[in-house]
Amino acid sequence: MDWKGERRSSNVDDQRNAPLAAGVGGAAILFRFLPYLITTKIGRIILVLGGLLYFGARMLGIDILQVMSGAPASAPPQALSAKDQELADFVSVILASTEDAWTSEFTKMGKTYQDPTLVLFRNRVNSACGLAQSATGPFYCPGDGKLYIDLSFYEEMKSKLGAPGDFAQAYVIAHEVGHHVQNLLGIAAKVRNAQRTASATAANALSVRLELQADCLAGIWGHYADRERKILDAGDIDEALNAAAAIGDDRLQEQATGTVRPEKFTHGTSKQRAEWFNRGFQTGEIESCNTFKN
Repeated sequence: MDWKGERRSSNVDDQRNAPLAAGVGGAAILFRFLPYLITTKIGRIILVLGGLLYFGARMLGIDILQVMSGAPASAPPQALSAKDQELADFVSVILASTEDAWTSEFTKMGKTYQDPTLVLFRNRVNSACGLAQSATGPFYCPGDGKLYIDLSFYEEMKSKLGAPGDFAQAYVIAHEVGHHVQNLLGIAAKVRNAQRTASATAANALSVRLELQADCLAGIWGHYADRERKILDAGDIDEALNAAAAIGDDRLQEQATGTVRPEKFTHGTSKQRAEWFNRGFQTGEIESCNTFKN
């Protein structure tokens, strides 16, 4: 991909060296019972001893409130390598490209596109959807309208999934942005409502259709990037198709357990994912991405 020199998005929240926000469970309990503690002699003794313990621990670099909250201790900041920064620049450019593409598409529909925020993190992160770890993989949280990714996932794509290449990495971002588009258009909400009253099998099938549509929407972004930005090189689409196939449910299940269980699918088969991405890329039209049509 010829991405260097392209516009970078201003909607990237880099939390790779930010400490994980500590919970307030223990502190909340303390302050809840504070009025009762100060009215008794034993309570005041507890407060004095607690104060001494707190300030003594702080002098040793220990945050007692964090310990009380049950939150894991924050790792010390790590220096970002040149590779780390280049990856951050890359995803910022891809996010900007999706902003341009979907602003254009929403304008055609008479709607206003709302840019999502992309959160970069290391190891774990707090979101409106809860605490997530790197093992979760990249995800979109409809609760806060943000995309989350630990950039180490790209190394996993290359070494474990056999899906290298910058356009394969761009596809990952475009897929999660596809979920944001579904959220803005009300598609995701309709699916969640339908799943509440559906059987487990039917609910699972709806999840697969939602994911396949996000693949198709990622393809629409690719169509736009190729037509308007001319940033695609020879072989880029093959990279995206290979990445889509690499994270198909059938392939991942076979790698993990040696068996394939279609009733456990959540994202679709390798063939389905590649086909829907390619459909979006070839047509560039949202109408072609109706995965819910029988």
